[in-house]
Amino acid sequence: MAYTMKEFAELFQISEHTVRYYTDIQLLPCQRDAGNRRIFDEESVNWMRGILCLKNCGTPIRDMKKYFHLCRLEESEENLRARYEIILNQRELARKKAAAAKAAAEYMDYKVKHYEDILAGLTADDMNPNNWPQEARQPEKTQPCKNT
Repeated sequence: MAYTMKEFAELFQISEHTVRYYTDIQLLPCQRDAGNRRIFDEESVNWMRGILCLKNCGTPIRDMKKYFHLCRLEESEENLRARYEIILNQRELARKKAAAAKAAAEYMDYKVKHYEDILAGLTADDMNPNNWPQEARQPEKTQPCKNT
């Protein structure tokens, strides 16, 4: 199946500008029609899935380019090991990101419960930083996502 730029962007819920960017930096392969417009096929769909997966892991563009360059080279054990190392690193980044997201979601659960208690009149409103005691406002004594 062939996709126009618009169809391809809608398929992945990304902007046409983003699709153009990925083709311009040669991450995403595409063909051109007689009018020199980009068209995309199932190979492009597979590459885009890979791009988005790596992007969601937080992979920098330079690492994506390196990985996809290796994918386009002739198969060899050295090539395979190089791609494997990149994927191992990205898996570690993805796990760290997932752990941070889980911690943030748990913290938000705590905040929701605390606000519900405030709204129910079970505790005082201590969530507004303007109402915090001076010692709680000292940057050296605070940590991210604590007591806020």
